[in-house]
Amino acid sequence: MKRPILIHPDPRLKKVAAPVADLSDELRKLSRDMLETMYDAPGIGLAAPQIGVMDRLIVLDCAGEEAPPAPLVMFNPEVILSSDDKNTHEEGCLSIPDQFADVTRPAEVRVAWVDANGNPQEKEFDGLWATCVQHEIDHLNGKLFIDYLKPLKRQMITRKMQKLKRELARA
Repeated sequence: MKRPILIHPDPRLKKVAAPVADLSDELRKLSRDMLETMYDAPGIGLAAPQIGVMDRLIVLDCAGEEAPPAPLVMFNPEVILSSDDKNTHEEGCLSIPDQFADVTRPAEVRVAWVDANGNPQEKEFDGLWATCVQHEIDHLNGKLFIDYLKPLKRQMITRKMQKLKRELARA
């Protein structure tokens, strides 16, 4: 089931999400709903707070259109190691539609999480996967990609989103 995605500015997008204590069928269904919502948007990552659920859950798939889907579901993801090397990627966000900006982040990260079956996982990510997983984990900590931008650019994007929300409310 597709879920509505919150649009910035929304106070829920600035809150820190709570750790998932134990996996329920309800949370597994939520992760499937999030993947459906992400693919439909279309996007490559989605965090639970973006659909108004304040749990530490993210989904991502950076495989690309030419490759078979490679969805990842991460409960309580955490960056446990990051490289000194940096990478700059143009980022966008489903909660900040049609707005993009270059963000510099560690080029490689090692992430620990619990999968949908309750098993602990650990993996190293680089390239687009590294950018995406860090972007989604930021959502769990109440941080948006525009928080990395200079104040003027951030305010400009926020004003555009306020205007978009007014237009959507009228429609």
